[in-house]
Amino acid sequence: MKKRTRKKKTTTNPGKKELRHSPEGVRVETGPVRLNKYIASSGLCSRRKADELITMGFVKVNGATVNELGVRVVPGKDRVTVKGQEILLDAKLVYILLNKPKDYITTSHDEKNRKTVLDLVPATHRLFPVGRLDRNTTGALLLTNDGDLAYRLMHPSFEVEKAYRVKLDKPVSAAQLHEIVRGIHLSDGKTAPGKAWIIEGTKRFEVALVIHEGKNRQVRRMFESLGFTVKQLDRFSYAGLTTAGLKRGEWRFLTAREIKSLYQLVNQGKNTESLS
Repeated sequence: MKKRTRKKKTTTNPGKKELRHSPEGVRVETGPVRLNKYIASSGLCSRRKADELITMGFVKVNGATVNELGVRVVPGKDRVTVKGQEILLDAKLVYILLNKPKDYITTSHDEKNRKTVLDLVPATHRLFPVGRLDRNTTGALLLTNDGDLAYRLMHPSFEVEKAYRVKLDKPVSAAQLHEIVRGIHLSDGKTAPGKAWIIEGTKRFEVALVIHEGKNRQVRRMFESLGFTVKQLDRFSYAGLTTAGLKRGEWRFLTAREIKSLYQLVNQGKNTESLS
């Protein structure tokens, strides 16, 4: 007689809230969501800024002012306004990879009327950049209207990798590179360990650096702390997305496989209870 084998039960982590991806590219809503999350998902601002707007009394739900955090709304049912402007979620989810050129601001709006990265992509959807690249930094920048995914990609707990090509004003030594890899003490704390190597054929003037943090002007400040001036800074990879095949200022839509990979990146092995 064949010995019967009992199938192992698969269990899910009750403390982990998985971010669902719609293969059809439409927004998936499963019920009430926090008000700050709803506002951020529209691309208006970050969740932190949304909290500020709520506590300052600029947000109304169904005509009533809300100034307490933690309030939940039902997308498509409740009417949310910020400073009198109705907040709507775009039904179609869009994901664009841009090879950012110099002299473009990584923001949705600029009070000084400078060129922004949104000037380079279609205006048919309300997109916003995932993270920031300073004005003189070039390279991979993700633009989307998927607020949940963007929030997780930017959240420090997911340690999303960013890879840069750094051109310096003088050769870097092995000892200096080792300092960079171990972490540099900056005014806002020590940087986390990363990876770095000399780019072959550059006479030690160019370095490839991989980090998973997002401190303000972090790469430039790390090298400046060791006496270097960064002449050029290009992010050639973000969350596994590279600028290969894209000239400066060019963009493309992500493939279904790339979008799926991003969702897997922010769902694997992380307790995301605090992110809901």
